[in-house]
Amino acid sequence: MENTNEMTIIFDSRPANEALARVAVASFCTQLNPTLEEVSDLKTAVSEAVTNCIIHAYKGEIHKILVECRLKGHELMVDVKDHGVGIPDVKKAMEPLFTTKPDKDRSGMGFTFMEAFMDEISVESEVGKGTTVHMKKIIRR
Repeated sequence: MENTNEMTIIFDSRPANEALARVAVASFCTQLNPTLEEVSDLKTAVSEAVTNCIIHAYKGEIHKILVECRLKGHELMVDVKDHGVGIPDVKKAMEPLFTTKPDKDRSGMGFTFMEAFMDEISVESEVGKGTTVHMKKIIRR
């Protein structure tokens, strides 16, 4: 039987919870026996996605962030979802160094990092309704 499993966590959009999301997703994927590098890559990508929710989607206000993880065989799918302001131009937002907070010394929205550390990434967004970042990591063991 193929290895399948799911996990969903919902937490407040507080900076302290970014570490919670990172560790929860990393812990969930350990059932695939990933390398330390794979775990590190995954944690970095999740961290970037959650930080986007906190800083860009909710602009520092406290709302909910949802992280869903699904395992199927050796594929880990991670969705990070907010119900924030949305992204008017996803393609532009995914450009390196693009930020909605240029005055805050931000170096971009982190999509470049997510793309570098994950095997696949896609973004769905609707202005005024929120954004979902879909990421896939293949654990090659």
